[in-house]
Amino acid sequence: MNSNKYIFKKKLSLRRKSKKRLFIESAFMFILSLFLIYINYLIPNKNLLLQNLPKTLNKSFILLIDLISNLYEILLIIFIFISSIITLILLIGSFYRIFRVSKRKTKLISYK
Repeated sequence: MNSNKYIFKKKLSLRRKSKKRLFIESAFMFILSLFLIYINYLIPNKNLLLQNLPKTLNKSFILLIDLISNLYEILLIIFIFISSIITLILLIGSFYRIFRVSKRKTKLISYK
């Protein structure tokens, strides 16, 4: 029962990171942050984009509601196409099987 308290203790890494590794990680984070700042700097018309955000969200919401309202028709059309393809495959398979059965040569058993 006493060993249950220490069940995950051996799985934890208790070692500290070296100064070199900490320096490399902090340099990587610094370079990544500078890269993100540069990408943000390259985006044109940031202020206009931020001002138009509520209008854009409203248009997106209206389009989403419109899509959901038309989802029934879209699913119905997809069902029609898929069922037509499956029907065509089944018809071709049944005609092929009927053709193979009718062309099968029956062995005549001769009784002597």
